[in-house]
Amino acid sequence: MNLKNRLNPARSTFSCEPMDASDDSFSPDSPLVAQVLPSPNHGERVGVAAPDMLVLHYTGMESIDEAVEWLRSPERGVSAHYVVYENGVIAQLVPEARRAWHAGRSFWAGATDLNSHSIGIEIANPGHDFGYPAFPAIQIEAVTALAKDIVTRRRIAPDRVLAHSDIAPERKDDPGEKFPWEILHRAGIGHLVDEVPLNDGRYFMRGEHGQPVEALQAMLAFYGYNVPVTGNFCEQTEIVVRAFQRHFRRTRVDGIADVSTLTTLYQLARSRPSSGENADA
Repeated sequence: MNLKNRLNPARSTFSCEPMDASDDSFSPDSPLVAQVLPSPNHGERVGVAAPDMLVLHYTGMESIDEAVEWLRSPERGVSAHYVVYENGVIAQLVPEARRAWHAGRSFWAGATDLNSHSIGIEIANPGHDFGYPAFPAIQIEAVTALAKDIVTRRRIAPDRVLAHSDIAPERKDDPGEKFPWEILHRAGIGHLVDEVPLNDGRYFMRGEHGQPVEALQAMLAFYGYNVPVTGNFCEQTEIVVRAFQRHFRRTRVDGIADVSTLTTLYQLARSRPSSGENADA
């Protein structure tokens, strides 16, 4: 997330008062955590017994120290369960049992309170506004290990491991097209298929309409994205196609539904794990 630009309407919608300062210490949920840096910004999960999603972010600020300060500031009203530094060090800010404030206004597969549904990992990276450097290998190794630990303990299904840009495509680009989802997938984390190579052929873009556009929208909605199924390739459809590309067809992120995008989406939907399949199945 870009922390400075993130909205958190959940604070006014739910009872999310910070814990008293005397209650802010806790034991880490993962043995991989090197340091606990408690944030007061969390509350009770609403309507779910336990988290069933994992959402990955980048911090989107020039300094990781500044980002952690924002995540721990009562005045900012944002947080995440974990932060992974560039050098691979993992810090925990909020207990997994609590509802951290990282998703903001978001949607996935009919759910809108994704803070209650999810565990959030912030990955230190300045993001698109500050040059968007590659993620260091040691950092990705740590993210992979932490994500594997979480999805195994929490029995989170592969297709419930998502990017912030998947659940909030109108607002967010993180962790972005440079994030190596394939490394996590090889470790048994997340749902992914090989990208279909770019090639010539029919494509769809904003302003077009018809049954093929409706089929595209239906597949995106089936997978979980918030997109209208109208047959009109509207602005929202373009935004969602771009978000899909940023996660699943990263070679070119342009919001145009070309043959590569359409075929990758079809193969992803066709290979989607069954509802009962989870990360340690």
